[in-house]
Amino acid sequence: MARNSLSFNGIGALESKLKRNASMNEVKNIVKSNGAELNANAARTAPVDTGFLRRSIVFEIANFGLSARSVALAEYAPYLEWGTRFMSAQPFMGPAFRQQSKKFKSDLTRLVK
Repeated sequence: MARNSLSFNGIGALESKLKRNASMNEVKNIVKSNGAELNANAARTAPVDTGFLRRSIVFEIANFGLSARSVALAEYAPYLEWGTRFMSAQPFMGPAFRQQSKKFKSDLTRLVK
């Protein structure tokens, strides 16, 4: 299964600006709030039949608050996200991720200025 990820160029410059302009607690708050919003958006846009898929979307914080992860634990989630040869895709995680990644980048940019 393909994984969505967000990467930045110039992490060293970002790190030095963060050290000068922001506390790590502010960064952790941004990670936590954006992760929670990503989770909520994915759950809101997930296709609903029985509601199991929506309930299986969970959110966790890792790396001492510097990393957030939202994942659909339902066994059939990848088939809905990507489709099969018999069923068209009904993406819910990808669109939520793309939408939230823009907000996450803007929040971090605002923090370092």
